[in-house]
Amino acid sequence: MFLSILGQQGGIIGGVGQAMAITFPLTEAGEIKNKILSEKITTTIKLNEAKAKKDFDQLKKLEEKLASIPQLPSSRDDLIWSILIASFTIILLINGKFSLIEKFCIILVSSFTLITILNLFALQSHGSWAIKMDEIVHGLSFSFPEAINGSKPLLTAIATFGIIGVGASEILVYPYWCIEKGYGAFTGKRNDSSEWLYRAKGWIKVMKWDAWGSMIVYTFCTIAFYLLGASILGRSGLLPAGGEMIQTLSSMYRPVFGEWAQMIFLIGAVAVLFSTFFVALAGQSRMAVDALMTSGILPQENKLRTKLIKIFGVIFPTLCVMCYAFFPKPVFLILVSGSMQALMLPIVGFAVLFFRYKLSDSRLGYSKVWDIFLWVSFVSFIVIGAYQLYSKIFD
Repeated sequence: MFLSILGQQGGIIGGVGQAMAITFPLTEAGEIKNKILSEKITTTIKLNEAKAKKDFDQLKKLEEKLASIPQLPSSRDDLIWSILIASFTIILLINGKFSLIEKFCIILVSSFTLITILNLFALQSHGSWAIKMDEIVHGLSFSFPEAINGSKPLLTAIATFGIIGVGASEILVYPYWCIEKGYGAFTGKRNDSSEWLYRAKGWIKVMKWDAWGSMIVYTFCTIAFYLLGASILGRSGLLPAGGEMIQTLSSMYRPVFGEWAQMIFLIGAVAVLFSTFFVALAGQSRMAVDALMTSGILPQENKLRTKLIKIFGVIFPTLCVMCYAFFPKPVFLILVSGSMQALMLPIVGFAVLFFRYKLSDSRLGYSKVWDIFLWVSFVSFIVIGAYQLYSKIFD
């Protein structure tokens, strides 16, 4: 799973590179590629609108125009930008200074998410793109679309389940950010005093607010992005893949924002993807070092730990860029990581149960209802993981 996560981050840094290559192309081939791809996407969207309006004259013209658009020229501007961004990330990881970028990214990501939600609601006034209630009902039904061109909807859904919201890697890394943010720092070592119990319950309450808040935010945002993609990309037949991923995804904003759509999406994409890339690698560096130390391979020394975290802060971004350089398919890399994380979820679930029944302080209090939910989640993790493993071995 660890290697697949590095591959996933390779796909993410590739996405940042694509966004920067669109905004600031470095070569003439890159500029031409951007123009051709933009024309292709714009024509495809207009084609879909003409179909919805049953404007057959316009439809014929657009089909002819789409057929006359030349092939995309070869350009690796995205790879050059990926290398530059990875180098900048290495500097940040070595110095450990991310507070300014963190605040900046929070503002951009929040604004981008708000714009996405407004875009979704504004889309309902466009007859060609409006989402109908019967489509939502059909989407919530217990069925999968037909397999097209060798696609496997169920496996894609499982891979998506493993990575959307809080995936296995985020669950493993989350305790590090609790420590970094000072969660429970003043609780102290566990003892039998009522003062410790009071402090522990206080911090558990903070953690509950954190968990509920994040669940509401990522669930609502995921639904918004899904509906937007289904409305624009699904109906237009646009597939965000390879070097066209970011440019294609920006089409989701064009019916509402027009020419401004691309710039809005690019700013949001850079903020979201770069912050994800940095935070993930910072967490993976710490987790790799701790895994080596707790397994007894390396001695548990603070100075050594700090040094190794910085060394991995150089190695991991380099490996991620290499993944994208030799396999420039971001969507595939991300889905593979999602599959591996789905396999990891049962192990995470078992660890949670072990902590719940073997290492937790009984004075903190428990709810039978939530224990039932915990076991239901664990069983669902096992079923999903088992099916994913079965499909990989026998398919």
